[in-house]
Amino acid sequence: MRCEQARSIIARNDSPDVPFEQSINPYRGCEHGCIYCYARPTHSWLGLSPGLDFESRLIAKVNAVELLRQELAAPAYRARLINLGAVTDAYQPVERELGITRGLVEVLADCRHPLAIVTKASLVERDIDLLAPMAADGLAEVFISITTLDHDLARIMEPRCASPERRLRTVRRLADAGVPVGVLVAPIIPFVNEPEIERIVAAVAEAGARSAHYTVIRLPWELTGLFDDWLLAHFPDRAERVLGHIAAMRTAPGDATRRFNDADFASRMKGRGPWAELIRQRFRLAVKRAGLGRAMTPLRADLFVPPELPGQQRQLF
Repeated sequence: MRCEQARSIIARNDSPDVPFEQSINPYRGCEHGCIYCYARPTHSWLGLSPGLDFESRLIAKVNAVELLRQELAAPAYRARLINLGAVTDAYQPVERELGITRGLVEVLADCRHPLAIVTKASLVERDIDLLAPMAADGLAEVFISITTLDHDLARIMEPRCASPERRLRTVRRLADAGVPVGVLVAPIIPFVNEPEIERIVAAVAEAGARSAHYTVIRLPWELTGLFDDWLLAHFPDRAERVLGHIAAMRTAPGDATRRFNDADFASRMKGRGPWAELIRQRFRLAVKRAGLGRAMTPLRADLFVPPELPGQQRQLF
């Protein structure tokens, strides 16, 4: 673990296929070790490997809570949804010791600021005491990532995550506390977890989720080689078939080069071509059959109260 004094904490994006403009990631790297993680190549920017270094050499933004207070208190700041954990999981195991994410949620709760969380960790249950009152005021929603219900597959695909059964219990606990829960079946990998689409959607609906969403796998930069090695190690009988169908969803018509990543905003999340369309139809039908929605819960931004910094006096007029 390396500690970092970050210069800013709220990241902003204008991607049309991402349903939020602001996000916070308190950690770089992720202990969960999911082989498909699109964030792995970001470790190369730090001079570290996207393989084992991404899972074992972590960086904590130890001044994140202080920075958040400062940025929310800026006179020009206008409240808009903040997504917590959009790149690396804000509730990964090290959070039990450091509590940075807990501190961030406390600030957002105090300021009555809208918050969406994406995680595959059961540790999010620790913060139900903060999230439930926020949800009651229309300020919070949590998305749990569930990629498979197969325990053996989960152990090799995302080795240090909570088990699928444990994540379903987290969905239930959050829902019982009144926190809106969406589930991300992401990413869908042909011939690996793709056969489970209907079973996963039915299981999360039974657990109390309100909505379900998906993406199909994409392999940017170094991730292609890592994923290829993983496939050959665990699924040598179907490795080429899996890669062939990923390429079919990621290669533009007329492109002579087989590609495994697609940066086009219109297709990077869902893919393109017949196989992508088949997955789209299956998922929509499964969601409809389960009685789930496909939209985020609208969260309020009109309740926001800027934090007061030490030595700062709030103006009355």
